[in-house]
Formats: sequence, C-alpha cells, structure tokens
Amino acid sequence: MTEMSTTKDRPILLDVKDLKTYFFQRRGVLKAVDGVNFTVRAGESVGLVGESGSGKSMTCLSIMRLVPKPAARIVEGQILFNGQDLLSIDESDMREYRGSKIAMVMQDPQTSMNPVFTVGNQVEEPIKLHLKERGAQAMQRVLDALRAVRIPSPEDRVKQYPHQFSGGMRQRVVAAMGLATSPELLVADEPTTSLDVTIQAQFLGLIRDIQKEHGTSVIWVTHDLGIVAQMCDRVNVMYAGRIVESAEVQKIYKDPQHPYTKALLDSVPVMGARRPRLYQIDGQPPDLRSIPTGCSFWPRCPAAMDICKTEYPPATHLGGDDFVHCWLAEK
Repeated sequence: MTEMSTTKDRPILLDVKDLKTYFFQRRGVLKAVDGVNFTVRAGESVGLVGESGSGKSMTCLSIMRLVPKPAARIVEGQILFNGQDLLSIDESDMREYRGSKIAMVMQDPQTSMNPVFTVGNQVEEPIKLHLKERGAQAMQRVLDALRAVRIPSPEDRVKQYPHQFSGGMRQRVVAAMGLATSPELLVADEPTTSLDVTIQAQFLGLIRDIQKEHGTSVIWVTHDLGIVAQMCDRVNVMYAGRIVESAEVQKIYKDPQHPYTKALLDSVPVMGARRPRLYQIDGQPPDLRSIPTGCSFWPRCPAAMDICKTEYPPATHLGGDDFVHCWLAEK
C-alpha cells in the first residue's frame, strides 16, 4: 500500500460526478450505476469494492464509454478527465482517450484476446492506432512492453498465439497491451480473479512497479479486500449502484463507518482468530429494477432504523475527501 502523503495533495486526474447508467429493459429500468461520485488523483490507486452486481464494472465501462448498447445508456452525470468531460465529446474524439490516455485490463485474458492473432499483433495494435508507429519502430515498442511486464524471451513470444501462454502470462500480455501507450489512467477490472495466489502476487508486484516508474493512476475493481489493503490509497465501497462509503484505506480498515463496509470486513477470514463460524451478510443484494426505498441496504442491515426505510441518507463528510451515506453517521 502506498503512503497517503504521496497522493492526497496531487491534482485530480479523473472526477466522476453524479454518474448514472441505466439498462432499459422490457421488465423495467435497471439502475446499474445510480449517482456515483468519486475522484482519482495523479499517481493514485483507488479501489472499487462490493458484491457482484453492485455496479463496479459498469462504472468502469461508463468511464471508457463502452456500455453495452442499445440496452444500456449513460443518462446523467459528468466524467471529467484532466478537466475534459468525456461525455460531451463525440466517439471519434473519445477514441483518442480510450486506449491512449485511459487503458483497461479486462478480467479474463482468455476472452479479451483474439485467438487467431499472434501476441505481437495484438500488443502492436494500440501502438499503431494511437502512437502512429509502424514497422521496426512499432515492433521495438512491443518488445519493450513485453519486457516491462516480465515476459521472458519476448523476441520469440511475439510470434506465438494466446493459447501457447499460461493464464498468468496471458494476463501479463493484456497488461502490456494496456500499458504500451503509457496511459495516465489504468482501469483494472478484477485482473487477478483467474490467477492462483503465487501468480497473483507477481502480477500485483508488477503493476506496482510500473505505477511507481511511470506515475500511472489505477482504478482497482475487486472483491478481494486483501488486494485493496495492499495496492490502494483510497477505497470506494459500492452497493446497489451507489458509493456508500469513500475513505483512505487505513481509515476504512481501522474504523469503517457504514454497516455494509463493516460487514464486508467481518466476512474476511482472519488467521488465528477463533470464530464459531465465518460471518456472512444476511439476505441477498437487491434487484436493481426495484431498489428499496430509503437506504438500499436497510433490509440486510442489523442497525436499520425507521428513517432508513423511507429516506436515502445524505453524504456525511468525515474530513478531507472522505464521506459516508448512513443515517447512523448523520446522527
């Protein structure tokens, strides 16, 4: 985990304001992202955590303007990148940002790579598109990108196909594709899910080294709170399409303010701790087509009050950029 003092005073690179992304379906409107606000500073690592279906990946796809159309649409909000609202520019201008200034590492490298093209072809594609380099110059940059992610014998591996790489090596190649153009922001959407513990540790160390070397900002989307503690400066906890708590990582782990955040931390096994059984959060995440009135977490919250069932809590500011949406904190 990086030191807070190294990032908290840096300029804001990405500022997401009241972002709303909805799916318009025959059975109703599914509010996948429903008023999300957060910032990412230059060189900062920011985590998005929460259960499946909480809106983490859709938030990232909205930032990239890659939401699945026509069902999904960004209906409201701003995505300010270095002051430029990405939602106000046309698609041709957005391509200058996507893959060049903002890159994304997908969850499953097996599906995000084309099996009929060599690894060299696929790493070279963003270099040709965004850096306008060709021939030997482009290939040299491909080799440099593969060396940067610790691919052995890159001169030989560029001629091979994805199926000839192990899972960990494929994930490194996907990282090379994203980092080849030296983006300012890297969006990592659960990149370690398919990796075993040893390879996961190597991959995390690799991204940390690259971030230190180039000053890249990173958004980590993950279920793993251990990765958040290890890699992030700040963490945003998402539930039912909203960020319910945002704070510096040390504060979140030491003194979580939202009952959902506390429940997530209690669900993590602790080595040496004697518990009669592993803690679990009661109930199921809400159907995003019919989110409960008031605080969306109240049906599962052990501390729910009457006001939680009728009114959504406003943001209670906790100092700095930290905030929480909870009536307990408000009171």
